[in-house]
Amino acid sequence: MRPLEDVRIISLEQYGAGPFGSMHLAELGADIVKIEDPSAGGDVGRHVPPYAEGGDSLFFESFNRDKSSITLDIRTPDGREVFHDLVRGADAVYSNLRGDVPAKLGIRYADLAHVNPRIVCCSLTGFGMTGPRSREPGYDYVLQALGGWMSLTGEPGGAPQKTGLSLVDYSGGYVAAISLLAGIHAARRDGVGTDCDVSLYDTAVSLLTYPGTWHMTAGYEPARTRHSAHPSLIPFQAFEAADGWLVVGCAKEKFWQRLTVVIGRPELAEDPRFATFADRARHRDVIVPLLEEIFAGRTVDEWLVPLYAASIPCAPINEVDAALTDPHTLARDLVAETSHPRFGTVRTLRSAVRVGPPGDDRAPTRAAPAMGEHTDAVLRDLGYDDDRIAALRASGAFGKD
Repeated sequence: MRPLEDVRIISLEQYGAGPFGSMHLAELGADIVKIEDPSAGGDVGRHVPPYAEGGDSLFFESFNRDKSSITLDIRTPDGREVFHDLVRGADAVYSNLRGDVPAKLGIRYADLAHVNPRIVCCSLTGFGMTGPRSREPGYDYVLQALGGWMSLTGEPGGAPQKTGLSLVDYSGGYVAAISLLAGIHAARRDGVGTDCDVSLYDTAVSLLTYPGTWHMTAGYEPARTRHSAHPSLIPFQAFEAADGWLVVGCAKEKFWQRLTVVIGRPELAEDPRFATFADRARHRDVIVPLLEEIFAGRTVDEWLVPLYAASIPCAPINEVDAALTDPHTLARDLVAETSHPRFGTVRTLRSAVRVGPPGDDRAPTRAAPAMGEHTDAVLRDLGYDDDRIAALRASGAFGKD
């Protein structure tokens, strides 16, 4: 059995952050019943270009493997009744909507405790359910700007930059998954459910971590660094070689000692200007240009061989293709293959969350569901017969035909 096979989550999720969080739980065995709003055409992620057609997209496939999908309008009386029946047999209700929407839809713990006192209601919103921004929509780009991330990303003197990936969204999904599991654990222990008020804003600000601590405690002013250099560990940055770029990181003094040998300049290790991290920081205008000149004299591969041999942290700066085909990516079983009626063989990336013996912790995965693919099956599991399902369909609980 997979670790979460006894967990059922009713999910009102859409786009990236919410589905990303629940997909990890699905891969660990949780039963994710994804409710899609028929009046909105389902999860908006189904329509994200460029690879989108027929109510599905490769974007959607990237975030929704191993889930079930039902169409249901919980704002209709009959749809609400079905929703309550789902809640009775579930551990959690999970959503990623605007901060004021959970109250409007009646999906908070206060709204559902009478249906299931143990239910955990986890809401991942842009700004949370409290505070002056709680009614604002939140998107990754917006949160990277508000959270200070863009002020730290890019070259000094250049335009502020977002990270290449939607890392606030994805980190928020992880935070929501952790919060949801903690809530379920407490509900099973205590017999009482709760709300989990998780936000992308909280996620973005909390991830400022040590620069935030330095700033608030010691007056440090965070700033962008040239060639993605670490703010205090020198050298730890991107260097341009003769034919490309690589990262070299001396996160410990022993690595600096080894690096001076690899680059053929062992005397630098004895130079009092470069003896410690603090010394090198004070003389960065001397040591960094010297290292840049040295690294420019050989190719990336010519540098990687001795760097790897000396166990100095380093890597080529890969294109996406190289990262996805790296032997270690394949050895770690990070690529999932599923069959799709429209896109053929779809190759997506598996969860980094792993539970089980090394090398024997992966279960088969299945493609993301078609919209409403499991509606009838889920309702029959609730005890609904064909006549009841037909009546619900006629009432508009699954959307208007």
